[in-house]
Amino acid sequence: MPRDLALGDRAHAIGAARVSDNAPLLQLAASRQHAAVDAPVRRSAGSIAVVVLCEVDAASRWWGYRRFILQSWPLRDTPGLRLAKMLGSGRDGGFGLQPSASRQGLFLGFEDETSARRFIDRSPVLDAYRDHARELCVALLRATSSKGSWSGAALETTAVPPVDGPIATLTRASIKWRHAREFWRMAPPAEAALAAAPGCLLAVGLGEAPLLRQATFTVWSDVAAMDAYARSGAHLEAIRAAYAGQFFSESMFVRFALLQLRGVWKGQRHGD
Repeated sequence: MPRDLALGDRAHAIGAARVSDNAPLLQLAASRQHAAVDAPVRRSAGSIAVVVLCEVDAASRWWGYRRFILQSWPLRDTPGLRLAKMLGSGRDGGFGLQPSASRQGLFLGFEDETSARRFIDRSPVLDAYRDHARELCVALLRATSSKGSWSGAALETTAVPPVDGPIATLTRASIKWRHAREFWRMAPPAEAALAAAPGCLLAVGLGEAPLLRQATFTVWSDVAAMDAYARSGAHLEAIRAAYAGQFFSESMFVRFALLQLRGVWKGQRHGD
């Protein structure tokens, strides 16, 4: 069983939603890969990623809370699974200080596309999310570039960057406590810019643990739109500060080819 499927990871996600408060800054700081920390990579997280975004129905809130207690235990027998992270979110799936009582997510790394598609089509775990969700959106992704690691695991790059069309990104980091105040201080301008960024089709803040371990998942209309966001204004300042200050003890930035995006998130339908 992969290390990240152990019950010992439960504690990291209790209160995890609050960690997503400053996720836009993460997107900026690692997007040029300057701030990524080259922590030792101990194993592969696979070549295919699945991101599950869920707004739990009001009648199923207790079921949703139990996901944070169980962590990745229900996924322990999933074929081909290399990495599993149970994640909270900010209020309304965003980056505010208040955690969401209903929105949460999964990040999963699979050894191959067949295993990932089998999970999407036939997993009883994902079926349970569907049964208890008010909204559910699932992304199937193949990495075109990857820098850094998540709990010592790194995604394998097995795709070429898209010439045009949508691109997805995932950024995660463990923030050093001594840099937390400065990191949070720079977050609001980055968040405001992300909300107004042309070409941003989907953006969500996701938290692995309170305050210091967080992630951002975004989908963009094309590479140019993403680069324009990451390399201007408050974003560029944040990148430089994170690089100069060595804010992170571990980080990972991945660009993905978007193989599939289906479902509803924050009222917007994606895919078929």
